[in-house]
Amino acid sequence: MKAKYIIIILLAGSGLFTNSCKDYLNVEHYFNDRQSEERIFNSRDYTEQWLAYCYNQLLNYNLEIGHKNFTVSNYADDMFYNEGGNGADYRRFKFGEYDYNWYKDSWSQSYAGIRQASVMINTMAEGGTFSDKEVAQYKAEARFIRAYLYWLLLRKYGPVPIMPEKGVDYDLTYDKLSYPRNTYDEVADFISSEMVLAAKDLPLKRDNRNIARPTRGAALATRAKALLYAASPLANGNTEMAIFTDSEGKVLISQQYSEEKWARAAAAAKDVMDLNVYKLYTAEIKNKGTTDYPATIIPPYNPKYSNKNFPEGWANIDPFESYRALFNGDLYAAENPEMIFTRGENQTDQEHGVIALTRHQMPQMAGGWNCHGLTLKQCDAYDMSDGRPFNRAEILAKYGSNMFVQSSEVDQFKPLKANVWKEFANREPRFYASVAYSGAVWTMSSATNDPGNNTNKQVFYYRGENEGRVNGDRWLPTGIGMMKYVNPKDNASNGGNIYPKVEIAIRYADILLMYAEALNELSGSYNIPSWDGTTTHAISRDINEIGKAISPVRIRAGVPDYEMQVYADRNSLRNSIKHERQIELLAENQRYYDLRRWKDAPVEEAKQIYGYNTLITKGNAALFYSPIPVPLLQTAFSLKMYFWPIDWDELRKNKRMTQAPGWPSFD
Repeated sequence: MKAKYIIIILLAGSGLFTNSCKDYLNVEHYFNDRQSEERIFNSRDYTEQWLAYCYNQLLNYNLEIGHKNFTVSNYADDMFYNEGGNGADYRRFKFGEYDYNWYKDSWSQSYAGIRQASVMINTMAEGGTFSDKEVAQYKAEARFIRAYLYWLLLRKYGPVPIMPEKGVDYDLTYDKLSYPRNTYDEVADFISSEMVLAAKDLPLKRDNRNIARPTRGAALATRAKALLYAASPLANGNTEMAIFTDSEGKVLISQQYSEEKWARAAAAAKDVMDLNVYKLYTAEIKNKGTTDYPATIIPPYNPKYSNKNFPEGWANIDPFESYRALFNGDLYAAENPEMIFTRGENQTDQEHGVIALTRHQMPQMAGGWNCHGLTLKQCDAYDMSDGRPFNRAEILAKYGSNMFVQSSEVDQFKPLKANVWKEFANREPRFYASVAYSGAVWTMSSATNDPGNNTNKQVFYYRGENEGRVNGDRWLPTGIGMMKYVNPKDNASNGGNIYPKVEIAIRYADILLMYAEALNELSGSYNIPSWDGTTTHAISRDINEIGKAISPVRIRAGVPDYEMQVYADRNSLRNSIKHERQIELLAENQRYYDLRRWKDAPVEEAKQIYGYNTLITKGNAALFYSPIPVPLLQTAFSLKMYFWPIDWDELRKNKRMTQAPGWPSFD
């Protein structure tokens, strides 16, 4: 039976499912003075309620992965959504016309949680109801939540105010209640130091009941991500951001490049690796299979990898299932050695998290809404099964007039079925776990009542087909769907159900790629103390060390590691790591921020979005696969889109707050 997760338990126990969160914030009637605060934290029930409110601020507009109403930053240059009037909301987002609630609610939610956590950290004391160890763990959880909220703010808004350690005294004058932005480096360093303090009192592992509470690894991984962002081009020697200042004219983004920041980021990632708690998840090879779980498709023979077991090779693993099961609900949280931090399974409604994302991807015949998909750019990014880059012209030349899989060719082109375009053949396993190409099979097998025989069906996106172009917004303007997060059993109609998914906010593959990226940027050698000071990391651009991080990610995916000439060239390896992150971390709320921190967004986010020709009917199917610009998915990028804006009400209240570059200040 699946474990219940702590956020659900805490909220249910505190009555937050029946009372609004805003009402719970009004707990001042419990603590009108210092003595009342101490009474709160001498009650186990009140303490759990207090902590539950802190955790609650990690949900809704602060979710990592979810529906566009709450997690709009999932949609970088690789994904799109079509609901909201044939993609009108998507176009507004891609042109920087951000919805007020996106940026206002995330800001207010985060600072509400920061305030609540700060009170707990500074008020809860030893010698009462709880043992000293319990007090330390409660404080560590609150400290983690507070620092994590600052991390979410840093990614979205850039430099933000770090509030006083003991909270805000609301009896002060208005002028003294105004706080300026801290610099980007100050916020990143604060997150780093706070996560070190939290890590000291957080456990290495959690039991099933507490799986969504943070661990030492979660604290150190968040620290590594904050330091990586501080090392990246957006925040490290970025003279373009000299205009981003506080109310006194202090520049908030570092104007001098520091290579040592990359070394610190690499050492922080190494701290996570050296815990020896996490590893990449792999599924065992299957010689026989079912419709839902087919037999393993063995990658093309490679003398270096085909005869060795993981992590040196793929002889004993199923690369497709190793990747797919991470996201689709087949793998329970407690079974996933790759998961570092999660909010659990508490986003199972149709409005918020992974369940909502999944249903918007699913075809209408399965009770889905068929309006989230992928760009052609993302589809083409997946390599061939032997690791070579996808090349459309080469494939068209190879198959000529025989571009559709014939019934007699099905065994040759697994997992493709008949009538599928051969551009989708012989692609790497992550392609089939992520891309719902035209003609892909949707198994939808949980249906118990199937009057229309709507299980185990090929879905084509030609005009006139059930899931093809229609009036309204339940169709895919690029003609390419999204399979990641979808379970083979998922079916919201005919008596079926959508299986719960464990949201994975941070996972080990990300840490490995971060470590490799940071090492690759170094030209010198550095000695960086470990997080707890017990050892010193010798950090340099060591090709063997970089390979140890990248190789298992690629081998798990069933594709060969890079050749030595790629590792030898810094620029070539940088581009390869960026490409690997685009594939491996699709739809995990990474690429939106990656493109910005790399300063690649002005090019990548402004490119014309291409897809297939969705005006074409099945009778002229070959014409469907002619890449064309998608007029419904316009995009652009400007300076203001590096950071989210501060809303007018916040600027009015806080006279020392400055607006992010490019956004109106309302002066």
